[in-house]
Amino acid sequence: MADEQTTKNVAYLILGISFLVMMWFILKQAKQNREDSIEESSPNVAGSDERPGSALNPEQFDEPDDDALEEMAELLGEDED
Repeated sequence: MADEQTTKNVAYLILGISFLVMMWFILKQAKQNREDSIEESSPNVAGSDERPGSALNPEQFDEPDDDALEEMAELLGEDED
């Protein structure tokens, strides 16, 4: 069997390598979290955000209906009343 000093040295070497791997992983994860946080909190640039959905029937806006015309006339003060 190996002597006590060799066993200690091997154990320290394994612990040292484990420590370095853990530190590398923690630093890598911290960097990724920081980048994600900066990206999420950055202001939106016009056109970069996506708006979901659309009008179900966009043709309905081509010609105004009577209610819309009456409301427009009321807002403009052209009401006959």
